Amino acid sequence: MASFFRVISTSYLHLASQNSDSTRKIELGPGDVLLLRLDLNQGGLVYHNHPNANRDTVIQHLKASISSTLDYFPQLAGRLTVIEHDDDGTSSVFIHCNNSGALFIHAIAEGLTISDILRPDYLPPIVRSFYPLTDAKNYECTYKPLLAVQVTELIDGMFIGVTINHALGDGKSAMHFLTCWSEIARGVGLLSKPPTLERWFPGCTERPLRIRFPKDNEKEKERLKSPLPPPERVFHFSKEKIAELKAKANATLSSNNKISSMQALMAHIWRAIVRNQGIDPKEEVNFKLVVDIRPRLNPPLPPHYFGNALDDGTVMMTAGELLHQEGFGKAALEMNKVVASFTEETIMSHLKSWLEDRRLLTIREMYGNAVEISGSPTFNVYGVDLGWGKPVAVRSGPANKSNGTITLFAGPEKGDAYAEVNLPYEIMEALGRDSEFMDAVMPTLGFFIVKKMTSVRSSL
Repeated sequence: MASFFRVISTSYLHLASQNSDSTRKIELGPGDVLLLRLDLNQGGLVYHNHPNANRDTVIQHLKASISSTLDYFPQLAGRLTVIEHDDDGTSSVFIHCNNSGALFIHAIAEGLTISDILRPDYLPPIVRSFYPLTDAKNYECTYKPLLAVQVTELIDGMFIGVTINHALGDGKSAMHFLTCWSEIARGVGLLSKPPTLERWFPGCTERPLRIRFPKDNEKEKERLKSPLPPPERVFHFSKEKIAELKAKANATLSSNNKISSMQALMAHIWRAIVRNQGIDPKEEVNFKLVVDIRPRLNPPLPPHYFGNALDDGTVMMTAGELLHQEGFGKAALEMNKVVASFTEETIMSHLKSWLEDRRLLTIREMYGNAVEISGSPTFNVYGVDLGWGKPVAVRSGPANKSNGTITLFAGPEKGDAYAEVNLPYEIMEALGRDSEFMDAVMPTLGFFIVKKMTSVRSSL
């Protein structure tokens, strides 16, 4: 697989409407400023070529549809603004909807096919160049774009990498933007689910929220520099295999179907990782998961709230407990308990605790030595049809990844799930030889990778 990557053009996209309010500012809430030191949020969609349109037509269609979508998401065309408070040396951060523009990059990976990306066990290093703003931190978007889209041509398709400032929204918000973009790209007149842009500020939070804004200098950038992610491998779990794991977990516990499919899958992956790390049975191992708090507040946040509305919890066990015969069911049950613990009271307690020191996360502090999971197989990623059919595969970028990170997303067949796993090479190879783990894993190359999608639209 020989390939040469080059950028063809770079441009900035602005709101399609001429009536935008360039003075509008949106405050960042507690869940937003917490992430300012982290990398941006990245996702990738792989498509076959449009059968009835040339390259220039497709590129212009994508640009025009993004500009029209920005009319509903004006903050994505803006920049962060920092207001300093002289009385105590703190700062407040806003999104200035000034229509400075979203970045659009058109590139080409000559000699590379879709199969070259999806067939190998490990992610080819060249794919990391398919995501824009990979080295940026969220706080740097006072002068860098808050949204960047890169379209990389392949021989038989294209890879669309989307990067959104993580201080603007979580994974669910990013998915909402993609859904709205796909509706507009297909010619929908009005969005079915327009976003709610105003930020959530609970009663215990003063406004504007004051924090210690990161210093934009080389020393700070070096301190916050993300480690190069370890090798990444994608594992495919079919609906049937996931159902078997769920049934096994519930049978172990006699829990009347208390364990969900995803809790069973997460427990299965966690046990396999620890089993192949050679950890002392008495050593404590941690598994971190994130919970969407939108429906858990009183009153609940709007389902299409565009912002960060996540909280995280940790399951703690010894390696011996986890790898015990009954450890699978116990791990899944502990995950179930952690998710159930996120009540209004718990969420507000976590918020009040954070307000006492207002510490901004770094990648090293976020992960520590835990296995952490993000993403969700409930996101309708295969519904992002931009006018010529559904994507044939979905990936996430290298941002915010470290040793032990797992990203879950749906498969093209309803009920399937994929797990992107980042681990050292020797651990990853051991996983591939682990018969208990691999028994639930589908072959690397599914039919959907090599079979061209038959559902094609001709709206370009």
